[in-house]
Amino acid sequence: MEQQHDLLNSDLTVSNISQENFLASAKWGKFLSIVGFVFCGLMVIVSFFITGILSQSTQTSRMTISPGVFTVMYLILAVVLFFPCLYLYRYSTKMTEAITNSRQESFDTSVMNLKVMFRFYGIFTIVILSFYALAIIGGIIAATMK
Repeated sequence: MEQQHDLLNSDLTVSNISQENFLASAKWGKFLSIVGFVFCGLMVIVSFFITGILSQSTQTSRMTISPGVFTVMYLILAVVLFFPCLYLYRYSTKMTEAITNSRQESFDTSVMNLKVMFRFYGIFTIVILSFYALAIIGGIIAATMK
């Protein structure tokens, strides 16, 4: 079981250097989250045009997947990638508010959003690695059946 540490009764403090580092990470986090929002928006826009682009392609007649599936896949991916950007943006704005105004509640909310973002990426990574494992296993099975 994980041991709880009481930071209030310890020598751990948030020094000026730590505050500067938190503020710098918040600025970069805000930049990265805004870029992420822009890319999510672009993915949504591209999702509506991908069907037309693929239908004009000469190789579409040989494709076994409908171009409409790509629209749905792009939309799902845009929605999935939106959430870590949202949590990173919330972290950044709350951390900036916490450091500039010395607000403990904002600091706590900021760190919670950072935790949720990392948990999301962790679960997302596990899911992707599982798909890779299934694809490798499926490829091995398909290769042995030939």
